[in-house]
Amino acid sequence: TSQNASTANSIAIPITALNTPQLFGQIGLNTQGATGTPRVLLKGTISLQLPLALVGITITIVRGTVVTDPVVYSATSTFSLSLLAPQVIAFSADDFNPPITPQLVYTAFVSANLLGTIRVGPESFDGILVAD
Repeated sequence: TSQNASTANSIAIPITALNTPQLFGQIGLNTQGATGTPRVLLKGTISLQLPLALVGITITIVRGTVVTDPVVYSATSTFSLSLLAPQVIAFSADDFNPPITPQLVYTAFVSANLLGTIRVGPESFDGILVAD
């Protein structure tokens, strides 16, 4: 589990570059003893205070540590102009049959297409490896 912020409004991290992924979670999964077909189940949440404008938020999960590593999941949500309270984005993803190495690392990134977006918490990212 990667728990960057446990409670609402416990952080204030601005997204300072347009459409540039910012790391908010990273986990490592031990694969020792995994046999058969592996599957990784991932989930998480991130809470954002949005500017009063139409804004798109993208969550991207990669297998690895940098945004150019293989993408496992990517989704963009567009939010309305009238949302005043922080928005909680929840996501779940699967990585079917990843290569078995001693440890699989997954990294979660967030980006925004408009300045003024602030990460406010909570932020959580976790996963499990299952195999036949």
